Amino acid sequence: MAHARKTTHSRKTAARGKTSMRGSAKRATPKRWSQRVTKESDALDLMQGVFKLASAKKIAASLKRSAEHSSRRKTGAYRSALSMLTFYINRAGKTLPKTQRSRLERAKVELKRAFGRE
Repeated sequence: MAHARKTTHSRKTAARGKTSMRGSAKRATPKRWSQRVTKESDALDLMQGVFKLASAKKIAASLKRSAEHSSRRKTGAYRSALSMLTFYINRAGKTLPKTQRSRLERAKVELKRAFGRE
Protein backbone atom coordinates (compact mmCIF):
# COMPACT_ATOMS: atom_id res chain seq x y z
CA MET A 1 0.00 0.00 0.00
CA ALA A 2 2.79 2.39 0.82
CA HIS A 3 4.17 1.72 -2.64
CA ALA A 4 0.84 2.69 -4.21
CA ARG A 5 0.89 5.98 -2.35
CA LYS A 6 4.38 6.74 -3.59
CA THR A 7 3.31 6.01 -7.14
CA THR A 8 0.34 8.33 -6.79
CA HIS A 9 2.55 10.99 -5.26
CA SER A 10 5.10 10.67 -8.02
CA ARG A 11 2.34 10.89 -10.64
CA LYS A 12 1.14 14.11 -9.09
CA THR A 13 4.68 15.44 -9.04
CA ALA A 14 5.15 14.43 -12.66
CA ALA A 15 1.86 16.09 -13.58
CA ARG A 16 2.97 19.27 -11.84
CA GLY A 17 6.18 19.20 -13.82
CA LYS A 18 4.20 19.01 -17.05
CA THR A 19 1.93 21.81 -15.95
CA SER A 20 4.85 24.09 -15.26
CA MET A 21 6.27 23.27 -18.67
CA ARG A 22 2.91 24.12 -20.24
CA GLY A 23 2.87 27.38 -18.35
CA SER A 24 6.17 28.44 -19.85
CA ALA A 25 5.04 27.37 -23.30
CA LYS A 26 1.85 29.38 -22.89
CA ARG A 27 3.80 32.58 -22.40
CA ALA A 28 5.05 32.35 -25.96
CA THR A 29 1.46 32.66 -27.25
CA PRO A 30 -0.66 35.80 -26.83
CA LYS A 31 -2.00 36.16 -23.31
CA ARG A 32 -5.55 36.93 -24.40
CA TRP A 33 -6.47 34.39 -27.07
CA SER A 34 -10.06 35.63 -27.18
CA GLN A 35 -8.83 39.10 -28.11
CA ARG A 36 -6.78 37.58 -30.91
CA VAL A 37 -9.84 35.66 -32.16
CA THR A 38 -11.91 38.83 -32.17
CA LYS A 39 -9.25 40.74 -34.11
CA GLU A 40 -8.06 38.01 -36.48
CA SER A 41 -11.17 35.92 -37.03
CA ASP A 42 -11.29 33.90 -40.22
CA ALA A 43 -14.98 34.65 -40.48
CA LEU A 44 -15.17 38.42 -40.12
CA ASP A 45 -12.99 41.50 -40.43
CA LEU A 46 -14.43 43.60 -37.63
CA MET A 47 -14.20 47.34 -37.32
CA GLN A 48 -11.91 48.26 -34.44
CA GLY A 49 -13.91 48.96 -31.27
CA VAL A 50 -17.17 47.66 -32.73
CA PHE A 51 -18.33 46.20 -29.40
CA LYS A 52 -17.72 49.49 -27.63
CA LEU A 53 -19.95 51.59 -29.90
CA ALA A 54 -22.56 53.71 -28.10
CA SER A 55 -25.61 52.34 -29.87
CA ALA A 56 -26.94 48.79 -30.26
CA LYS A 57 -28.09 49.69 -33.79
CA LYS A 58 -24.58 50.80 -34.76
CA ILE A 59 -23.07 47.60 -33.38
CA ALA A 60 -25.60 45.50 -35.30
CA ALA A 61 -25.07 47.49 -38.51
CA SER A 62 -21.30 47.14 -38.28
CA LEU A 63 -21.49 43.39 -37.63
CA LYS A 64 -23.92 42.98 -40.54
CA ARG A 65 -21.64 44.95 -42.86
CA SER A 66 -18.62 42.89 -41.82
CA ALA A 67 -20.46 39.59 -42.23
CA GLU A 68 -21.88 40.43 -45.63
CA HIS A 69 -18.54 41.62 -47.00
CA SER A 70 -16.56 38.66 -45.69
CA SER A 71 -15.44 36.13 -48.27
CA ARG A 72 -13.93 33.78 -45.68
CA ARG A 73 -16.95 32.95 -43.56
CA LYS A 74 -18.12 29.36 -43.58
CA THR A 75 -21.79 29.95 -42.79
CA GLY A 76 -24.48 32.56 -43.44
CA ALA A 77 -23.88 36.23 -42.71
CA TYR A 78 -26.46 36.37 -39.91
CA ARG A 79 -25.04 33.35 -38.14
CA SER A 80 -21.47 34.63 -38.41
CA ALA A 81 -22.37 38.05 -37.04
CA LEU A 82 -24.44 36.62 -34.19
CA SER A 83 -21.72 34.10 -33.34
CA MET A 84 -19.08 36.82 -33.05
CA LEU A 85 -21.35 38.94 -30.86
CA THR A 86 -22.19 36.00 -28.60
CA PHE A 87 -18.52 35.01 -28.44
CA TYR A 88 -17.57 38.49 -27.26
CA ILE A 89 -20.30 38.55 -24.59
CA ASN A 90 -19.41 35.10 -23.30
CA ARG A 91 -15.66 35.70 -23.18
CA ALA A 92 -16.04 39.02 -21.38
CA GLY A 93 -18.00 37.21 -18.67
CA LYS A 94 -18.40 38.96 -15.33
CA THR A 95 -15.96 41.73 -16.23
CA LEU A 96 -18.39 43.22 -18.76
CA PRO A 97 -20.20 46.23 -17.25
CA LYS A 98 -23.97 45.80 -17.01
CA THR A 99 -24.65 48.78 -19.27
CA GLN A 100 -22.42 47.39 -22.00
CA ARG A 101 -23.85 43.88 -21.59
CA SER A 102 -27.40 45.19 -21.98
CA ARG A 103 -26.33 47.21 -25.04
CA LEU A 104 -24.81 44.08 -26.59
CA GLU A 105 -27.92 42.04 -25.78
CA ARG A 106 -30.01 44.75 -27.51
CA ALA A 107 -27.58 44.52 -30.44
CA LYS A 108 -28.58 40.86 -30.82
CA VAL A 109 -32.20 41.94 -31.23
CA GLU A 110 -31.18 44.69 -33.67
CA LEU A 111 -29.08 42.20 -35.64
CA LYS A 112 -32.07 39.89 -35.90
CA ARG A 113 -34.18 42.82 -37.11
CA ALA A 114 -31.49 43.95 -39.60
CA PHE A 115 -31.45 40.51 -41.19
CA GLY A 116 -35.26 40.33 -41.26
CA ARG A 117 -35.48 37.43 -38.81
CA GLU A 118 -37.96 38.86 -36.31
